[in-house]
Amino acid sequence: MATETENKPVVAGEEEKKVEQQAGAAATTTEAAPAAATGDKAAAGGGEGAAAGGDAADKKPEEKPTGENAPAGGEGGDGATSSDAATAPAKKEKEVKPTVHKGVFEKDVVYLYQFTRTPMLPSISPFCLKVETWLRLAGLKYENIDHKLKLRSKKGQLPFVEVNGEEIADSTIIMQELATRYDKDLDAALTQEQRNIAHAMISMLENHLVWVVLSWRSKNTEQMLKGYKINLQHALGSRLPNALLNFFFKFQFSRKCFQGAKKVKAQGLGVHKPEEIEEFGRKDLKVLSELLADKPFFFGDEPTTLDCVAFSVLAQIHFILDEVKYGLKEFMTENCPNLVGHVSRIKERCFPDWEDICTKLDLNAHIPKPEPETKENKEGADTEKTAEQDKNESEKELEKDNSNEKSEKKEEPEKVVEENKEKEEAAAK
Repeated sequence: MATETENKPVVAGEEEKKVEQQAGAAATTTEAAPAAATGDKAAAGGGEGAAAGGDAADKKPEEKPTGENAPAGGEGGDGATSSDAATAPAKKEKEVKPTVHKGVFEKDVVYLYQFTRTPMLPSISPFCLKVETWLRLAGLKYENIDHKLKLRSKKGQLPFVEVNGEEIADSTIIMQELATRYDKDLDAALTQEQRNIAHAMISMLENHLVWVVLSWRSKNTEQMLKGYKINLQHALGSRLPNALLNFFFKFQFSRKCFQGAKKVKAQGLGVHKPEEIEEFGRKDLKVLSELLADKPFFFGDEPTTLDCVAFSVLAQIHFILDEVKYGLKEFMTENCPNLVGHVSRIKERCFPDWEDICTKLDLNAHIPKPEPETKENKEGADTEKTAEQDKNESEKELEKDNSNEKSEKKEEPEKVVEENKEKEEAAAK
């Protein structure tokens, strides 16, 4: 018991010390806690942290947060450091660079990627011609880009467009998207019945008649080149001889780029005989001719989307050199003259620069060209020359006037002498 009794005070003393130490630590913690809490308040908007924040009052001025990271209401305590991270604006996300071919572009300009021109028509692709015709009817500002058979859309198609750093592929989607963005719906005035008819006719044109034309091209490559007067050196941007390019075109180019015989066969049309395929095309032309009747356009006096599509396909048939025998062209000329008239009306309305396009093979004949510098210099030289001539003429006139004045001055003394001489002779008499 004695031992326990003796040990009690000792233990008690040690425990008291421990309790005191814990109390002191608790007090320190308790003091730090309000300081930190006060600092958080300061960071949130209060100004009390500087007075009650302990170490915050001793903070060096240069360590105070400034600018956008500064506390909203005052100088914070230790908590101001943590609040800086909370109130600091989020890091700006990296600007995503446009994944388009035209890195530098003008706002709201439609950049159309399509095939090069030919001497017979603006494009031997009905889908490229369709989009360009629609752009002209819609009155949108656009610029053609020659891809030289090297550029394709992400879908692997031509044509495609780029607008404000965004790519849009597939001719139908291009027209629908641009019509929505810029409020250019060519079919706005059509009834639902007319829209249904247009949809059916467009499907026939693009999913049937186009393949009839492509079937003829794939089996008559040389006639196609001759019929459209295609210069492969210009079309491909190549320096190789045309004979070699024609050989390459026949066995490689036509299959890949013009959806040749293999794809026509895969589509289902290519399994038929040429005369059977041509008969399919004739029936399509007859249906279109009956729908058009004697109207200027398919649904009245103003062209619609159907007119764009019909023109783009019918132009492939109509604008072939007369020396090249093509059954569908002969049939359309003889049996569907109203379709020929329709093609002419769209051509005159949408392509007043047709001759420049086909003669100069200019992709952007519709864009005004700046005056060449050489011409300006020449005009400047002509102006300088005219000014110099005027100056010389003025100097000559001045010299002439001076000489006249001198001669008059000489004549006056002589006249006076003669008069004096006559007076003297009269006085002597």
